[in-house]
Amino acid sequence: MARGLTFDQFNLGDTFISQARTVTEADVVNFAGLSGDFNPLHTDKTFAASTPFGERIAHGMLIAAMATGMANWTGVFEGTTLALMQQLLQYKGVVKFGDTVHLELNVAEKKTTSKKDRGVVIFDARMVNQDGEIVLDGQWTLLMRAG
Repeated sequence: MARGLTFDQFNLGDTFISQARTVTEADVVNFAGLSGDFNPLHTDKTFAASTPFGERIAHGMLIAAMATGMANWTGVFEGTTLALMQQLLQYKGVVKFGDTVHLELNVAEKKTTSKKDRGVVIFDARMVNQDGEIVLDGQWTLLMRAG
């Protein structure tokens, strides 16, 4: 039995906030190995020290991937998501090793479909760091089961 929310249960303005987690060097190293993205900005301490950031930073796509996991932590999508249709992402700030981030989802729009057993929900999705700064801002479009 699904524990997540259905299309009908989402209301405009609903907000869901995930638990936070700290981004570690191991997260970045593992993501580099998985993705093949060994850009020295993420993996080379000496090179990264010469950049405007002064140190290595996490991959933007790592933070986006973490956001999808954090969305699942909220429980609202468990067993009720039919498809992730689109993600629009804008990187607003860097995430350094040791930063702690969480996801904030806000229901921005709902659209019925021609099929009564499903609907489209559009969420504003933001990853926020420990200082309250938005580091990743975006919009997600999901196809959800109707109740």
